[in-house]
Amino acid sequence: MKASAFVYPWDVNGDPDAPELIARTGVEQVTLAAAYHSTRALTPRHPRHRVVTAEYAAVLYPPDARWEGRDLRPYEAGDWAPGDAWGEAAAALADAGLEVHTWVVLAHNSRLGAECPRTSVVNAYGDRYPWAPCIAQPATRAYLTGLAAEAAVRPGARGTELESLGWYGLAHLHAHDKTGGVGLGDAGQYLMSLCFCPDCRAGYGGQGLDPGGLAAAVRAALEPVWRGAVPSDGGWAAVEKLLGEAPANATRAWRDETARTLQEATVAAVRAAAPGGFRILLHADPVSYHCGANAGVDPAHVLSVADGVVVPCTGGAGLLTPFAEQDRAGAVLAANLTVVSGMGGRPHTLAEDAARARELGATELRLYHAGLASDGDLEAVRAGLAER
Repeated sequence: MKASAFVYPWDVNGDPDAPELIARTGVEQVTLAAAYHSTRALTPRHPRHRVVTAEYAAVLYPPDARWEGRDLRPYEAGDWAPGDAWGEAAAALADAGLEVHTWVVLAHNSRLGAECPRTSVVNAYGDRYPWAPCIAQPATRAYLTGLAAEAAVRPGARGTELESLGWYGLAHLHAHDKTGGVGLGDAGQYLMSLCFCPDCRAGYGGQGLDPGGLAAAVRAALEPVWRGAVPSDGGWAAVEKLLGEAPANATRAWRDETARTLQEATVAAVRAAAPGGFRILLHADPVSYHCGANAGVDPAHVLSVADGVVVPCTGGAGLLTPFAEQDRAGAVLAANLTVVSGMGGRPHTLAEDAARARELGATELRLYHAGLASDGDLEAVRAGLAER
């Protein structure tokens, strides 16, 4: 089973030993960030630094002339990834015998939301989520499809993995996050992630809902959740119970269609820009109403659009099953396993976890994250991959 490790350009650039070290783990491929959100990352082996702070979401290469005169455009990275950081790292990794694919984060951009507040998701209380661009807005959709086509198809890339190609909501690994005081569960997360920007209000209207009345109903449904009187877990049935079956399903119909059409348009834009044989995968969750980095999708639909999916499998590979049940010949089902012990990963059980993922339909592995892992974790990865 082919394995790929996630890598940032700053893990490689300035460290001549990094490409060979990654290759020695036994991976055949690297998934190298080309457009990424803000982060603070350890670099435990780099000769020049130990912590990299990427201050805002940025592209890690020089953007081209397509953005001239456009209101929404990608931000270039600062000193954490200057110049064509992606290209420099990709060349070094390819010289070590590794196949290089791009890693592109799309609908997750706090700087965009801060500087262009109108682009953000707005919840039923009127709170904006600057990290979450609303994917229903035409200008935002055009920006995301353009960004994907440029960032995915970098010179030398053999494929791409598109993250956050769908709705982003309340859940967010924000600095000093303090949103866990009330257990929202699936239902509460969904209600707190419903967007009420003008475009989404119009979308709800198209589903026969009164947007103002819907916002009031969402607030009313959440009141017992805030008091701790009603558990909000229980999946979609709990959403229907809290909001009412008809309005709940109308909101989902609007959001599912919005995400599906964006995924179709984005994959089409990447294909149009890519050479033949270029593989396009989406980071995906098989529950379409889920939000976040692993976009909620309809498994049958997404496998009819993209070449495959990357599925979170740390702690269990059950989310692979709905994709495997589609029985799509040639589809890539990549099991994403965290191999950084300090981040809850299990590098020492990689062989066992990979075998279980294969039983459930995985055709490839994704390992998060070669640059963040300690030497001991990487050695465990090497041993685990040797048992494939």
